[in-house]
Amino acid sequence: MSLCILAAGKTTVLAATAFTLSWSHSVEKTRWEEDWRVTPAGLEIVEARVEGSGAGMEPAEGAVLRDGWWVYTPGIGPRAELVLAASGATGGGWRLCAGTDCITLGAEAGTTATLRPCADGVSR
Repeated sequence: MSLCILAAGKTTVLAATAFTLSWSHSVEKTRWEEDWRVTPAGLEIVEARVEGSGAGMEPAEGAVLRDGWWVYTPGIGPRAELVLAASGATGGGWRLCAGTDCITLGAEAGTTATLRPCADGVSR
């Protein structure tokens, strides 16, 4: 399995079965991170973390404070795709890292990026 990233009219394929998606909250400017797996069932979230709390950032039910981060496992099933829409209010886009390879998505307001599993490096 690979991860297909559709952005700016092109598809980028990352040979990865896991990735971390991170960004800053638009108001509090604190860091959010999510760990995902690429599976035949879709994109599955493994863990989410938020650095601190604040406006609209109440810790999720069951979250544990660990080294300044609220850590939890969201109770959602696999997703066929994730669509990231850039508001421009965060001062930057999303950072997607698979191993040591990282890219920035949605750095400009109004841009979108779609993440989905792709089999054998071919977009679905």
